[in-house]
Amino acid sequence: MNKIVRLLLAALVSVCGVTVAAAPPASAALASGYVLTSSAATLPAELSALSTGKRVQYLSTSISGSAVTATGLVLTPKTGKKNKVVAWAHGTTGLAYQCAPSTNQDVFWPEARAAVAALLHRGFTVAATDYPGLGTGGQHPYLIGNSEARAIIDSVKAARNLDPALSTQYVIDGHSQGGQGALFASQIATAYDGNLVLKGTASIAPLSNADYLAPYIPGTPVQGYLVMALYGLNAVDPGVQPLTVLAAPAKAKIGVLSTGCLNEILTAFQNLTASELVVNGVLPDQVLTKLAQYDNPAQTAPTAPILVVQGTADEAVPYDITAGLLIPQLQAYSQPVQFEVIDGATHDSSVTLSADPVADWVAARFA
Repeated sequence: MNKIVRLLLAALVSVCGVTVAAAPPASAALASGYVLTSSAATLPAELSALSTGKRVQYLSTSISGSAVTATGLVLTPKTGKKNKVVAWAHGTTGLAYQCAPSTNQDVFWPEARAAVAALLHRGFTVAATDYPGLGTGGQHPYLIGNSEARAIIDSVKAARNLDPALSTQYVIDGHSQGGQGALFASQIATAYDGNLVLKGTASIAPLSNADYLAPYIPGTPVQGYLVMALYGLNAVDPGVQPLTVLAAPAKAKIGVLSTGCLNEILTAFQNLTASELVVNGVLPDQVLTKLAQYDNPAQTAPTAPILVVQGTADEAVPYDITAGLLIPQLQAYSQPVQFEVIDGATHDSSVTLSADPVADWVAARFA
């Protein structure tokens, strides 16, 4: 690591109580999951009663293979065996630096807290990534599945670098954006996770078949998600230029992407008509092709059993997309796929209502 960077990080020890990892040999390449810094984390009350937390800054890998920095939490339960790790992958929080759940409890959503609490109650250590670009500099590759997947897996590596006594076995649990990322992580695990052993993936209301869903979003109250998705594509593919896709009324509102988080973004765009959101009210075919390429899970085989949970009243990820398209796509491969439907559950309540059953499923994977 650059000597000046090491000195700057070291200065944080006395100022902020941050622990800086020991420098590796000058000739050694830093591996993904390497912990750059760790510090005591302030947790939501319902989680601080169950665990102690560290906020970590660790290395991950971009989809082009370059090193990137990610942040997240490592939560150690106060009771239980503590040696099994579950990676929690959060739902959409926004695009900007300040939208990292590890430092902004306003976007550590209540349903996410319930899911994590259920895992802690069972004695699992939880590694919860923020994904690149949230809590760090640079663009957040929103909904870029293979970026999320690497950050998720590398959060487990980071947890084990903090505590080598943790098992190499791990399970992934994710919601919405995180549910999509969890499915991508299952696809790359064998090739990417080194000596780790993925035992299963729980995916709650995951985004899928984005190219099928996206044309129906302009003009709806959730179209802020689509604006974020355009900028997520741009983060990895400069050929996608959001300002050429968005109509003038939408372009006038894009400042909220850097100043706000999810709720502010949804509010800013919710009342635009389709033609006020995108030019001529229709997404270009090029964008749909890129969404399919970067955002759709189930393009390659998963490497461990899968649980998918979906509410029938989901307003963000329609039930029919999951049940009619994603589940058959996953079932085309050899890994077992369990599909649990929660009648009347919304995008968020599906997490809360399934928190204990999902945690039980996770425990069964370790057993």
